[in-house]
Amino acid sequence: MRSVKYFNTTGPCREDEHYMLPPEPRLPEAREYIERGNYFVLHAPRQSGKTTVLETLARTLNAEGEYVAVSFSCETAQTAKTFEDAEARLLGSIAEAAEDMELAPELRPPDPWPDAVPGNRLRRALRDWAVRCPFPLVLFFDEIDTLTGDNLVSVLSQLRDGHRNRPHRFPHSVVLCGLRDVRDYKAAPGGDPERLGSSSPFNIKVDSLRLADFTYVQVTELYEQHTEATGQKFTPEAVQRAFEASQGQPWLVNALAREVIDKMRVPVTEPVTDKHMETAVERLIVARATHLDSLVARLNEPPVKRIIEPMIAGTVPSVDLAYNDDASYARDLGLIKLSRSLQMANPIYQEVVVRVLTEQIENAIQIDSRSFVTSEGRLDFELLLEEFTGFWSLHGEIISREHNYAEAACQLVFMAWLHRVVNGGGLIDREYAVGRGRIDILVRWPLPDGTEQWEAVELKVHHRGRADPETRGLVQLDGYLRRMGLPCGTLIVFDQRSPMPTITGSNGPSGRPVTLVRL
Repeated sequence: MRSVKYFNTTGPCREDEHYMLPPEPRLPEAREYIERGNYFVLHAPRQSGKTTVLETLARTLNAEGEYVAVSFSCETAQTAKTFEDAEARLLGSIAEAAEDMELAPELRPPDPWPDAVPGNRLRRALRDWAVRCPFPLVLFFDEIDTLTGDNLVSVLSQLRDGHRNRPHRFPHSVVLCGLRDVRDYKAAPGGDPERLGSSSPFNIKVDSLRLADFTYVQVTELYEQHTEATGQKFTPEAVQRAFEASQGQPWLVNALAREVIDKMRVPVTEPVTDKHMETAVERLIVARATHLDSLVARLNEPPVKRIIEPMIAGTVPSVDLAYNDDASYARDLGLIKLSRSLQMANPIYQEVVVRVLTEQIENAIQIDSRSFVTSEGRLDFELLLEEFTGFWSLHGEIISREHNYAEAACQLVFMAWLHRVVNGGGLIDREYAVGRGRIDILVRWPLPDGTEQWEAVELKVHHRGRADPETRGLVQLDGYLRRMGLPCGTLIVFDQRSPMPTITGSNGPSGRPVTLVRL
């Protein structure tokens, strides 16, 4: 039996097996709502720790001896065709979960469940259990959004109907947990917009809670558990790099540590450094694990595309993000975050999204990346730009027209070119200036003496019928160069009026030399 815990990336965390954080600080309101007998909703993107939080809360409540709590999954009823089948599957999941939690016989649900007409059996079953149970019942309906259509309506209706009889004749507190808030279920892509028949399908809820990502302090606390168990430290720089790359997304935080400890196998006698973590970030992006693949599979869904495509193009989606179903959907998937501006949820997701969208283009680029490296080991960036100009002249218009993300195709083609040249030798950092019509790119190329060659590029598009962005681009690039401490940079303007490609010299407002490429 393994004596040392490990970082978990598959399924719920277990205290005796995995490094994990206590759930209460991530969901401080939950305990108060449960004690008040409230019904509420918990939602968060997949693999954010929802199931772990629910199961841990249930075990804690049971151990305290004042409630009977059961957390169960609704997934078993996902394919049910009738009310009767859906109810039978749900009640079977509840009974099995109660057995797995080793509740005392007098606390378990009735066996068998009482019979009732289809569409009323769940309400009747929970009523009978609440009546016979000596403690208030707390039920966690995990994966509630796997139910759809009439089956979902039936479950919500029965919970609403029984709510007024709690706590003696119905569960004291009920928590519905899923990817999205209940109010958004009817707007799920591909679904019937009227299937819930109400703008407030669960109007007995007191609140909708969103499970937060880890804070920097929590990431530090999680990694310190490994240090306490093995003696191996994560340097502050390594923790900072992990947090910057993941923004605290729980699966990513665990996956980065697992990559370093279990796959890269950094010796336990050595500290984990930011260099190790940087390598882990790149390996995770390249490997594109199941969690990441499940996200990028959504990129061609119309609601997601309507949000992500303008972000890559540097423009603002033509919607009010605060009240937009597309933005809400992309956020609930975990792809974006809404703060003062629209942003990708974290740099790892951002990089994976771009690589997926450029993959087909990159495969069509037939070049030898070694030809762009000088005898001194430097990246010949001037040659890179010259060769790209030729490639764009031959293929750019066709690729732009045929790519599914046509609005961002110009930017994606250049980034695919960079991937083809730089991947395996250097790194590419990107910043999306959403709303300012630009993308800032920094290429970092390692040199033989241990330093790095940095090349900064700004991408702009000159749309037909709009003002030439060159002057504004020079100002913006100058500010980026000043911020990065660089003496020069490159401005690429994709001119959709189809001019002759040119590469010339220019200067920013502060006099910094700029290579100006117009395509």
